[in-house]
Amino acid sequence: MPSAGQAPAGVAHPKTIKSFVRRAGRTTTGQAKALEEFGPQYLLSYAAQPFDAHAAFGRTAPLILEIGFGMGEATAHIARVRPADNFLCCEVHEPGVGALLKRIGEHGITNIRILQHDAVEVIDHMLAPASLDGVHMFFPDPWHKKKHNKRRLIQPPLVAKLAARLKPGGYIHCATDWQPYAEQMLQVLGSEPHLQNTADGFAPQPDYRPLTKFENRGLRLGHGVWDVVFRRRP
Repeated sequence: MPSAGQAPAGVAHPKTIKSFVRRAGRTTTGQAKALEEFGPQYLLSYAAQPFDAHAAFGRTAPLILEIGFGMGEATAHIARVRPADNFLCCEVHEPGVGALLKRIGEHGITNIRILQHDAVEVIDHMLAPASLDGVHMFFPDPWHKKKHNKRRLIQPPLVAKLAARLKPGGYIHCATDWQPYAEQMLQVLGSEPHLQNTADGFAPQPDYRPLTKFENRGLRLGHGVWDVVFRRRP
């Protein structure tokens, strides 16, 4: 049996789970300004030690981990409609971090903190068992080619890590517009013994998750979108 985070024997890539792939992209002037202006308040430094949510947010509230928020459109919306929750958001792509900081500044959002670091290391070294109330993973890279499927984020070792860090009743919410990946998500989460599906198969879109511009464009082209929501068993 491979150890947690390791690929199965015979799989050359990846050696360990990675929550991201480095992408090209330039930080705009507005994003750079937001990084400078709002980064000191909302960007956290990675440290291989237990995360103190009360110190980071200045309050005690349900903690939601988001892995890979892209340009932050959905993240900012959800934080605004769920002001009673704290959102710890991991993204390594600097333009995306800058874009979310810009949204934070424009809308006066106070319940988001950002770690510009690999989420798997954050999970492994900062998040204690039963410390999370929820996890969001929206539109992770689908790695369309079959030979690249093993690079997908949603794999049993990561789901096991996340399930261990959920409080009883805490949830994992995934969304994708690629049906084969949606089916894999359903299978992987369904195989984790500590999790239980909230629906009979795919879930209705929760009201807090907005339709992004990207998603609306896909729907106009006839693409589907699938939500998968599981909860930690008591």
